[in-house]
Amino acid sequence: MTKGRKYYVVWVGAQPGIYDSWTECQLQIKSYPGARYKSYPDKESAVRAYRGDPAAELGLVTAIARHMAAGRTLPPKIDVPAGAPAVRDYTGAPGIRLDAIAVDGACSGNPGDMEYRAVRVADGVELFRRGKAQGLIGTNNIAEYLGLIHVAAMLAARGDFSRPIYTDSRTALSWLKRGHSKTTLERTPRTAPTLELLARADAWLAANTIKNPILKWDTDNWGEIPADFGRK
Repeated sequence: MTKGRKYYVVWVGAQPGIYDSWTECQLQIKSYPGARYKSYPDKESAVRAYRGDPAAELGLVTAIARHMAAGRTLPPKIDVPAGAPAVRDYTGAPGIRLDAIAVDGACSGNPGDMEYRAVRVADGVELFRRGKAQGLIGTNNIAEYLGLIHVAAMLAARGDFSRPIYTDSRTALSWLKRGHSKTTLERTPRTAPTLELLARADAWLAANTIKNPILKWDTDNWGEIPADFGRK
């Protein structure tokens, strides 16, 4: 009897998403700290598992809808889940989309140890962090750009095209507008993995249209972006 085709869900890995081959799945989880993944017998089961419990998402959407109907632009304060890091309460800041994801990058040196991460604006929960643990060497601009592409690809894999993405990087925004990165990072044995990841990000951007709103974080009025590494 021939075994049926399997689908692999990667929740935590180099590129979270749904994959239809074990080889592609392995590329996302190999040597990735805390990788989380599982196989499913059909695509429908994989999609349901990847999207998670819809009840939690529905609660936030309902809260936003109620406040919009009442003439307010922001939902009520959302309880921070147990164990989540302490974050600033943005519910009193007009204009901030609490349903958004914020990304930020950091780099020690230029070039130097580089990393980027994404967090939910509503509660500060970190969705992923990549770079330092993988030994990536690069620049802050590269980190910011990779963070944006990572989130866009993650949301596209989920079919979530309405959730906004915040960045405070003008350079990353300019690279998105250009349609590809523009870096002068010299290729060396240490920077090669970063440049290969950057090439993959450019290839994804060339093959996909980002439908999610990409928004500039207003640092002057709102303070540091929620995904900030706090190293300034």
